Amino acid sequence: MSELLIELFCEEIPARMQAKAEEDLGKALDAALKAAGVAFTSLETASGPRRLSVVVQGLPARSKDVREEKKGPKVGAPDAAIQGFLRSAGLASIDKATITQDAKKGDFYTAILESPGRATADIIAEALPQIIRDFHWPKSMRTATGELRWVRPLQRIVCVLDGKTVPFEIGGIQSSNTTEGHRVHGRGPYTISSHADYSAQLESKGHVKLTRAARREIILKGIDAACAKAGLDWVRDDGLLEEVTGLAEWPVVILGNMDPDFLDLPPEVIRLSMRTHQKYFAVTDKKTGKLAPHFLVVANIAASDGGVKIAQGNARVLSARLSDARFFWEKDKATAMSVWGEKLSTIAFKEELGSIGDKVERVAALARELAPKVGADPDLAEIAARLAKADLVSEMVGEFPELQGVMGRYYVLETLKAPLGPSGHSPRKRGETSPPQTESQETMSSPVHGGGVSEADGGGGLLSGLSKAETETIANAIRDHYKPQGPNDSVPNEPVAIAVALADKLDTMAGFWEIDQLPTGSKDPFGLRRAALGFVRIVHENNLKLRLTRLFAFAYENALLSAEHIRYQAEWNAAVETEIRQQLSGLRDAAVEQSKKNIDDIIFDQARSAAAWKKIRDLLSFFADRLKQYLRDRGERHDLIDAVFALGEDDLVLIVKRVEALGAFLDTDDGKALREGYTRAVNILKAEEKKGALPADLNVNAALIAKGPPEEQALAKALADVSKAIEAPLAKEDFAGAMTALSTLRAPVYAFFDKVMVNADDAAVRANRLALLKDIETVMHRVAVFSKIAG
Repeated sequence: MSELLIELFCEEIPARMQAKAEEDLGKALDAALKAAGVAFTSLETASGPRRLSVVVQGLPARSKDVREEKKGPKVGAPDAAIQGFLRSAGLASIDKATITQDAKKGDFYTAILESPGRATADIIAEALPQIIRDFHWPKSMRTATGELRWVRPLQRIVCVLDGKTVPFEIGGIQSSNTTEGHRVHGRGPYTISSHADYSAQLESKGHVKLTRAARREIILKGIDAACAKAGLDWVRDDGLLEEVTGLAEWPVVILGNMDPDFLDLPPEVIRLSMRTHQKYFAVTDKKTGKLAPHFLVVANIAASDGGVKIAQGNARVLSARLSDARFFWEKDKATAMSVWGEKLSTIAFKEELGSIGDKVERVAALARELAPKVGADPDLAEIAARLAKADLVSEMVGEFPELQGVMGRYYVLETLKAPLGPSGHSPRKRGETSPPQTESQETMSSPVHGGGVSEADGGGGLLSGLSKAETETIANAIRDHYKPQGPNDSVPNEPVAIAVALADKLDTMAGFWEIDQLPTGSKDPFGLRRAALGFVRIVHENNLKLRLTRLFAFAYENALLSAEHIRYQAEWNAAVETEIRQQLSGLRDAAVEQSKKNIDDIIFDQARSAAAWKKIRDLLSFFADRLKQYLRDRGERHDLIDAVFALGEDDLVLIVKRVEALGAFLDTDDGKALREGYTRAVNILKAEEKKGALPADLNVNAALIAKGPPEEQALAKALADVSKAIEAPLAKEDFAGAMTALSTLRAPVYAFFDKVMVNADDAAVRANRLALLKDIETVMHRVAVFSKIAG
């Protein structure tokens, strides 16, 4: 059996592309060999900064001969059928076909197609150029003289089968048995005869570690050794580890020193500057746990001085980066947050939804609405929401966008040292309560124009008069309101942070629902799925009881008001240059204010309209899908979520509790049996409805029940008992208890179907028994809509 070695050697392959390219090359070669009928025992791939390689073991010298019998038309079939058969079989005439006899179906033509095997070398020489030509890179280029596209200019192709070069040419590059090693330590070239020879030469004289696993292990050992010697711990960063694994063919870990004066910068700034610009690992002091004035760099060279000069050079570059960061930090600290707040109104969020400043107003209103429901102080929630986006216009976030929110926290904490300036807005006074609201007002109040805070505060600032603890709470909420930013990110757990995070995500979704910019099957440019999933996680992991329908209605109206006023303002601005302005000039302020009031009335009517509520229901459905995804990832069944959602339940915590209790119940014998009884009852009702609509007053007649068989009386009594028995556990949200009560129906339901004929000759008796079946459905629907359950 033969061995095949392939190496594609080029200029530096971006680290983020290497692992996927390695996998894709292996899959492409595997598919090509199998399509040609070439079996093999193993296929292994490797990738590095300048090469992709594959080794295939157990290849035959030739592919197998193939013999195929192709069945044709019957003897005596029309000429058109015969000619079609000849073309498909590749026969020159029908005389070349064999006649096969069949006692039942008669004689028919058969073509015997034989394909002799081919030399494996020829198959590879034909397949590999096509693989290279069709290979997909996220980004690729070609040289000035050739048409071949590759991630970086392709320089060498090694293709060796059993020690011999498989000859072919592509893009002006001839395959060979020669490769190169490390640019500095062992360029070569090296002549290759086998995979063992290839590995031995490159990993010794060539100074190239071929596999990602080998390079990763060397880096981890180097980090551990350097940290142990200096009394440090490295700040683990698996993403950066994977990146530097793809940057060095011969990785060497070096500990460098940074100027300790830079430690007065926020640690996130230092770590991000190290990571983003320099690909360094940050380290902490083993004793204090705080960031240490050192860094770890992975070099691609074993320096004669042990890396001293490399460390010094990297330290100088890092100092330059951190000097820039310090400049931004000091400049930001000298700027009043009110200035940033004013700039937010000049930055577009979405044309139809206004600026980021407009979004801040909406989020502030939503955060105040949400605060009591999540145990947060409404004033603190509103303040945090008004400051949450301010750092977007800071110099530091302009340089490091990943630090949005994080820097906002630090700027707020700086006010404990020295105020950053007035905000231009003030919250309600501490302890002040809103005017009493009716139920309808509570459901659809006016968050933008009725409940917002807009009056000037005399320059005291949003943070004026707050305690240190309150200020820190607001700072943490600003940092956490973007969370969770991925499936592995934590969720906020402080009430104020929860209120602002939920408000921010809900406003985004409600706004895009209002302007019909919804996710499609393949695209979600505004991250609405991620926002909804984050919302679900925050609610569930903090065990928050929220009625989503009311909340979505409030958020949707918030967005609707904002969008309508933005449209109104645009129309008004256009009108000032026309005759309309002149017509209104005599009324001016009074007319404008009255016009706005009239528009508000229209908007409120729209918010309560059927179309608006349809969008709210659609948004709820979207959340249901995200909840299904979340629970499915935790091992729950999505059909059980449908069964609970069909009840109209919109409290995520209660939905999850019901789903868990329902799943446990259906795993029991009582649950399985009762669901079968339910299905039988529903199917009978559906069959009767097809014959004609069931009576609207389909109620159980106690007198007729008393005259019926014992099984009918037992079912009627059991239904009445269970209907009462489940009231208490449902009221206490004890869904397991409700399921237990429901399980007592199993025996009477089965006895009823076993002994009682539903479709009795007497129409009154028949209607009464159908009413009993309807009661089975009604009682069980108190817990879940069982018809939504699959299987």
